[in-house]
Amino acid sequence: MEAGKGRQGWFWLAVVAAVLLVQAPLVLNPGYFSHDELQWAAFAGQDANLVSRGYLWTGLDSFQYRPLTFSLWLWLSQHLFAHPFLFHGVMVAWGGLNCAMLATLLRRFEVAPAPAFAAALVFAQSPFAMQTHGWVGTIGDLIWVGCALATGLLATAQRPRAPLAIAVGAAALTAIGLLSKESAIVIPALTAVAWLMLGRPRSWAYATLGALVPVAIYLALRLGVILFAPRQSNYGWSLANIPLRWLEYQVFPPIATRLGITGLLPDGFSDARTWIGLGVWLALAWAFWRAGLRWLVAFVLLGGAALGPVLILAESANQYGYGYTAAVAGLGAAAWSRLGRGGRTVLVLAALLSCWHGVNVMRRMHQIGELQSVFSPSLARAVAASGNNSVRIRALDPGQHWIYLRLCHEIPSYDGVPIGDRVVLVATDAPADYVIGKDGALSPVR
Repeated sequence: MEAGKGRQGWFWLAVVAAVLLVQAPLVLNPGYFSHDELQWAAFAGQDANLVSRGYLWTGLDSFQYRPLTFSLWLWLSQHLFAHPFLFHGVMVAWGGLNCAMLATLLRRFEVAPAPAFAAALVFAQSPFAMQTHGWVGTIGDLIWVGCALATGLLATAQRPRAPLAIAVGAAALTAIGLLSKESAIVIPALTAVAWLMLGRPRSWAYATLGALVPVAIYLALRLGVILFAPRQSNYGWSLANIPLRWLEYQVFPPIATRLGITGLLPDGFSDARTWIGLGVWLALAWAFWRAGLRWLVAFVLLGGAALGPVLILAESANQYGYGYTAAVAGLGAAAWSRLGRGGRTVLVLAALLSCWHGVNVMRRMHQIGELQSVFSPSLARAVAASGNNSVRIRALDPGQHWIYLRLCHEIPSYDGVPIGDRVVLVATDAPADYVIGKDGALSPVR
């Protein structure tokens, strides 16, 4: 027993170390990806008193009620924002733990060590996980997916557990997930699919019943707010969005030259790359069908359950597919031993395309971080030197305009310098006070 625990510990450590290694460019990112990281750093600087943040927990009528995520984000920003390598290291290590839980769960399903380990790395290297591990704004996704995986480990514990212990544990984990992000409402759906596909084992039934309790309470308290509270346009919803959103998450992973999934299919299949993505998905469906009809059913049901309510939204987003890619990578590893040469070739090809895509996302996020690490301090100096005047800036490179649009969006302050509405980012051919060089530094326009 002790030897088994030791081997399991080394297995966990090997997975986390491998994720840290392959995602080293995320860890060594000198800056940040988007405006929300800068915003929450400013909020943390304004309010360093954790006690006064009780409003995060009492605001049940808030559209985004994520008190655990926001409290942790503020605390981490307060202590680590000035040290981006440490901040990103925490995020990637956390993602590595999620990958280790996936690999361990697969081992409990009697998947061989090599496929389980490979599935964990395919999960980590996917474009969905790469953005989630590299963007501080996705802490909530790390938490809820981790809670879902921990619920799976609870249901497959090597030592038999009492039904009440499984139900209470699943309820507690789901509650933690719900306090982190709304997406955790899919946890009982995931455990229910597992119960169905695994032959209705009692442990998964207890986990499902336990997870349903906090979800039912949460929806009773929050459903009206989630569906009908005022929100940004990207959070608009309609049941009619489901087919298009679902299709975007299926075809996106193999499209290795696209950074984000948002807006992938607004005009149907006008982009030839989407046909490649569709072809790979159909090949995957064929491979799972070759393993057995129930594997194809699991491929569709498990992926759909992992996406759940994000399918009704007006826009897709990379981090929304974090749980989905864990489910599909794990299912592929579980089916590996049942596949012939053709099916295995399809799985390897799909994995390689997804990993290549993830590497491209990682490279781009690192590049944006490099620009931010130069741009934001330079902007703060320019604003401080302007007195009470507004500052008009423009990007030298038109292709970088969207980057600075994000990095300027509603930033209260940076390094103690008030920003707010004092900065105006204009078109690349418009008059400006400063031009943003290709390295992110501001230079006065003479």
